[in-house]
Amino acid sequence: MTSETFDDSQPSKTRLKAEADAAQEIGRQLVALPKDKLKKLQLEESLLDAIAEAKRITANGAIRRQMQYIGRLMRDTDLAPIVEQLQKWDGKHQEENARFHQMERWRTRMLEDVKAIELFIAEFPQTHVQQMRTLIRNAQKEHAAGKPPKSSRELFKMIREVMEGKSVQDDTSFEEESLDE
Repeated sequence: MTSETFDDSQPSKTRLKAEADAAQEIGRQLVALPKDKLKKLQLEESLLDAIAEAKRITANGAIRRQMQYIGRLMRDTDLAPIVEQLQKWDGKHQEENARFHQMERWRTRMLEDVKAIELFIAEFPQTHVQQMRTLIRNAQKEHAAGKPPKSSRELFKMIREVMEGKSVQDDTSFEEESLDE
């Protein structure tokens, strides 16, 4: 062998293996997606069939081979739009979780601190104050008596409606302003 046979333009085996592993990992994420999201990705028919088959397989060795097959099919596919959409869906899921946790924190603060309702009302002025105070009082009584947290759930539901109502109103006012221009 001479040094002339070595070609720098071809990728190394390590790089090819890393790319294949990355494609296979994206394939695993695709297999985990529900059918409606898979349809939105507009994948090739052969790839969709391979993903559907992977969902049906239960034997470990067969799953591994099917995932390798999916990875091989994905080599000919542009992965950038798929990865971008998967990241958007993941980000949206994380956003929803963060909003849910924020609502839970509001409920906890209101049940533990009397002044928390004033802070909530300052941030969300459309709140029905009397109804919220009643729910807080009932939830505290239920907790002290060891009863099921019916009012606490109702309080959470009210907090969610108020917080989501605020974002809807903000979107509406933005649309009205852009129409006036």
